[in-house]
Amino acid sequence: MQNNNSTPNWVWFLLIAAVFGVSSAGALFQQVDDVPPLLRASWRLQLTSVVLFPLSLMQWRVHGAEIKDRMLERDSLMWLFGGGLFLALHFGAWVASLDETSLTHSLLFVTAHPLIIVFGMFLIARLFKKHRSPNRLEIIGACIGFIGAALALIDLGDEQGGRTVTIWGDFLAFLGAIFVVGYIVSGRVLRKWMPIFIYAFPVTLIGAILLIPGSMLLEDEFSSFGIFGWLEGTYFWWFLALALIAGLLGHTGLNTCLRYIPPLVVSTSVTMEPIIGSIIGYVLFDSGLPGFWTWIGGPVLISGIVLVVIGTPQQDTNNETLGAMSTD
Repeated sequence: MQNNNSTPNWVWFLLIAAVFGVSSAGALFQQVDDVPPLLRASWRLQLTSVVLFPLSLMQWRVHGAEIKDRMLERDSLMWLFGGGLFLALHFGAWVASLDETSLTHSLLFVTAHPLIIVFGMFLIARLFKKHRSPNRLEIIGACIGFIGAALALIDLGDEQGGRTVTIWGDFLAFLGAIFVVGYIVSGRVLRKWMPIFIYAFPVTLIGAILLIPGSMLLEDEFSSFGIFGWLEGTYFWWFLALALIAGLLGHTGLNTCLRYIPPLVVSTSVTMEPIIGSIIGYVLFDSGLPGFWTWIGGPVLISGIVLVVIGTPQQDTNNETLGAMSTD
């Protein structure tokens, strides 16, 4: 990674574009809400897999011989499957939340995973002495973040852009944040030696495949759309936008920025997703404005997340940023 003083100007423009890219996903998903959420999530991951495949193939040609045997080890396969499973659970819960609560609330609660990580670290450190306890700044940030979430919940029942803020929708988004922690853990283990696209392609494909039987079992409308329904009509263009804007521009752009900018800067930038995503939804898709208490609690929640990111040691910030690049 280059020193900040020598960071090319185009990297900063790419960072801005990438953050806007990942922030657009929620608003784009809401434009195809006639498709059941688990199937919608699977379609998103299917098309993202198509985009990732040639990128992973290029990396395989360069690094394949070095990592082939290690990839086929039982532990590696289990971590890949676990990453795909948690990615599927994350997307399934989050996309469902977009149908059950406001765009702003969904984005606020799904981005709260740093708070969950701090809480999990606290519990694990009490049980296993070898694991690091959260430091003071991380604990303060988590407490502030949870206070902000509680304040935002006062807006339950508020109407925003044709959607009502509900405890169930907010819980689904928060559940998505919990599940993404499992995906991040998988990334932290495998990304120490596995190139990004060689990791992201199979995990994304596994997530897409696992969501299909979930949709078959739980969603009555599944048969009306089919497994590859994103290939038909106007759906294709919405999901192509999700794959190219939120996926390729957003997540690949952020990974590119990590080569030039400290992970702390990238991680902090990503915490702006609820704000930018809400602006995109309001300006482009008339998703409405948040209620009064969301204006109060939302910034408090984001401030808490930023404190956690700042308080996290540099190496952990690096791993967590890399682990989260392929979500949303």
